[in-house]
Amino acid sequence: MTSPTAVRPPAAPRPAAPAEPLVRTRDLVAAEWIKLWSLRSTYWVLGAGVLVLIGFAAQSSFDAYGDWPDFGPQERSHYDPMTEALNGVGVSLLMIGAGCVGALTIVGEYASGLIRTTLTAVPARHRVVTAKAVVVAGVMLALGAVVSAGTFGVSQAILSGRGIGLSVTDPGVLSVLVANALLAPVAGLVGMGIGALLRHTAGTVVTACAVLVVVPGFFKPGVHQWANDLYGMFPYYAWRTCLSQVHPHSGSAFPTAAEAWTAFVLWPLAGLLLTVLAVRRRDV
Repeated sequence: MTSPTAVRPPAAPRPAAPAEPLVRTRDLVAAEWIKLWSLRSTYWVLGAGVLVLIGFAAQSSFDAYGDWPDFGPQERSHYDPMTEALNGVGVSLLMIGAGCVGALTIVGEYASGLIRTTLTAVPARHRVVTAKAVVVAGVMLALGAVVSAGTFGVSQAILSGRGIGLSVTDPGVLSVLVANALLAPVAGLVGMGIGALLRHTAGTVVTACAVLVVVPGFFKPGVHQWANDLYGMFPYYAWRTCLSQVHPHSGSAFPTAAEAWTAFVLWPLAGLLLTVLAVRRRDV
């Protein structure tokens, strides 16, 4: 006889490994917020920048206040008090500062090697970029709003002494204030894109300055319409020749209001898209 074979009970199934918790979007945004404000340059650029721009507006307004009695009838009829709130020099500083801060949110993380830790914790790179963009756009929009309101309030309070100050309810003023406020987030997101592409601090700063201010700043309307149309799509040029004025110039050499606002929409979108592609397709 053969002895009965012992029947082993079936092995109990092993418990499934717990799925890795999905990092919540608000946690990503909070992390990027901490990273941004951990940079000393953020405080200096944003804090000092606001004070400098408001100081420029006050100085320019006091100059106009003193020169107003010497203005002729034609100068007075063409005078736009909004130009004292935020002029070309102030806008250049605002866009350069915002563009550099936006770029450093990317370049600084690559330079320190922190990006490896970030992407290990969150392999979905597009989510990291989105969180950075939300923080940069939000902070820069707040900065732009403070600069726009502060420079406007100071400049028009001074000019009101001559009876030429404007209020928010005057025609065209609100659109100029909105355009002034949007300059910072536009520049910040463009700086992010350039930083993600170059990943070099000095090169990124120089390129951002050139693209945002230097190249469009030196251009003047000419006889070549294709060149006018090209430069009309640069945010700084669109602001300078259209959106910064209560009564903008009209003509084929100048961008229309629709073209100027289109530039304000397309450039930050292009910067965000460039950041996503550069971060996703290139190794850290």
